[in-house]
Amino acid sequence: MNKAAFRKLHRTIAPIVFVPLLLSALTGIGYRIGRSWFAIPRRAGHLLMAVHQGEYLGHALTPVYVLFVGLGLLGAIATGLTLTGWFRGNRSAKAANSLNFRQIHRRLAPLFFIPLALVAISGIGYCLGESWLGLPEGIADRLMDIHQGSFLGNRLRPIYVLVIGMGLLSLLITGIEMTGMFRKKRQSSM
Repeated sequence: MNKAAFRKLHRTIAPIVFVPLLLSALTGIGYRIGRSWFAIPRRAGHLLMAVHQGEYLGHALTPVYVLFVGLGLLGAIATGLTLTGWFRGNRSAKAANSLNFRQIHRRLAPLFFIPLALVAISGIGYCLGESWLGLPEGIADRLMDIHQGSFLGNRLRPIYVLVIGMGLLSLLITGIEMTGMFRKKRQSSM
């Protein structure tokens, strides 16, 4: 596949998963920061997690939703990586006086693709393992530890979630801006 085909695929995937990823990032950050730093009530935390995991769709569709969002993120990462030129030895960067959305997106992507891929894979593994595969509790717990950064301890876990979540939000915002979906249409003069 050539670069133009990957760009087209990337631009096709991104708008489809934009809203679910946006909701997932916002609710994941909200839950972790709310529970860790602001002691939000369990009921509010449960509501955030219900949105984060797609539980509002019902028990049967929750794993399908998680799979859709996770694979959407992994697809955007994979197609986005091909656009960087890293695998073709083409890393030419255009010099510019000011940063635009494309340049910010290109600079953030290399910083976040590995953490976002780990979060997506561990989230998919945890949800599908629990729902469909009967994954042993110890393995499921390890996947959740990776997903939410528990391995860093209680102090760093919210920072881990905040940094990765803000990275995803930044990539979503700069990426969707590049599509031009939210720009005002110019009306041609008659």
